[in-house]
Amino acid sequence: MNKPVSAVSLQASHPLTPQSSEIDALLATIAEGASERERERILPHDAIDLIRRARLGALRLPLAAGGAGSSIRDLFGFVIRLGEADANVAHILRNHFSVVERLVRTPRDDQSRQWQKAVAEGAIIGLATTELESPRVGNITPGTTFTPDADGDYLLNGTKYYSTGTLYSDYVLVRAADPSGASGATIVPVKREGIELVDDWDGLGQRLTATGTTHFRNVKVKRQEVVFDSPDVGYGVPYSNTFAQLFLTAIVAGIARATLHDASALVRSRKRTFYYAPTEVPTEDPLLQQTIGQLASGAFAAETVVLAAADALDVATNAFDTGAPNAAEAAHTAALLSAKAKIIADEFAIRGGSLLFDVGGASATKKVTNFDRHWRNARTLSSHNPTTYKARSIGEFEVNGTPLPAKGFF
Repeated sequence: MNKPVSAVSLQASHPLTPQSSEIDALLATIAEGASERERERILPHDAIDLIRRARLGALRLPLAAGGAGSSIRDLFGFVIRLGEADANVAHILRNHFSVVERLVRTPRDDQSRQWQKAVAEGAIIGLATTELESPRVGNITPGTTFTPDADGDYLLNGTKYYSTGTLYSDYVLVRAADPSGASGATIVPVKREGIELVDDWDGLGQRLTATGTTHFRNVKVKRQEVVFDSPDVGYGVPYSNTFAQLFLTAIVAGIARATLHDASALVRSRKRTFYYAPTEVPTEDPLLQQTIGQLASGAFAAETVVLAAADALDVATNAFDTGAPNAAEAAHTAALLSAKAKIIADEFAIRGGSLLFDVGGASATKKVTNFDRHWRNARTLSSHNPTTYKARSIGEFEVNGTPLPAKGFF
């Protein structure tokens, strides 16, 4: 068993990386209380503080900016392991890494460099973009508003839902539109006057992500803090949501690994078996061994497809950063592989969450075990942008060559 990681061990001169020797201990510390936290609704502030002190939010920042300079593949490999330790904690960080990827990793001006510096020092960024009112399918213009004030800045007003991770964050990215209808984003401190965070998420899974409501009431926003959409910045970039979608799938792959871990431990701990079992010793039962083999294969497949899609996303990101002529094609390839990965990983993780009970019997369904969290969490994550829409778009591409939608979570 790894020793619990301490605050002192995380006060390094540089961010931890997925290859750092301290990572195993950090993940073990987070995993140790994951089931109890979820069962008793103990918000994982301590786990997020560990990540903040380790400056893991700076994984994708360049070395010259105080980051770790990690590739997307390295990041998603870490996300899978973090999802295995605690799916809630991994999900809390999803919006942070998505915002860093879009608006912070490659600064354009002094304001961007300030955001980058904050992330390099450990700051976590939440997100508030989703609204429940959409006048038509495909509409992406926010109802939340940037209203010019007398100082030449803006007042931000509106209500956002599904603000995953913002309760644990230092900053929040908000999507809004100005009076002309131009859409943009701002990153502001969560403690700025006029911001109210409400922890009202009541989903069956991912219960500790604080995926709740955020109110903005006359929040003062400086003009330089606003980045309006353009074809080459942030949300204006085609397939800009591929990263965020694959992040969810990486968490699902982590859940598949956690299910395998718990199922294997359950078989090893069993003292009794079914009266009609082929052997008296559960660990020697070929049927239980077969089920564990299925879980192991599913977890391996889920992780493999996620990392393959991450490789494609690395290629696409590098092409975009360098202005390569194949950037658009590479972005579509990454989106296509990400969609395929989601279909595979979701199926295996959801099925695995049910198979776990086949190796434990009725006693495994007791609330104290909390084994049902794996199915609940995988099912909840899979419900973000259902696989049916992904499969349909993949099929249309394979049959007719129709590109995947450039907007939405592709």
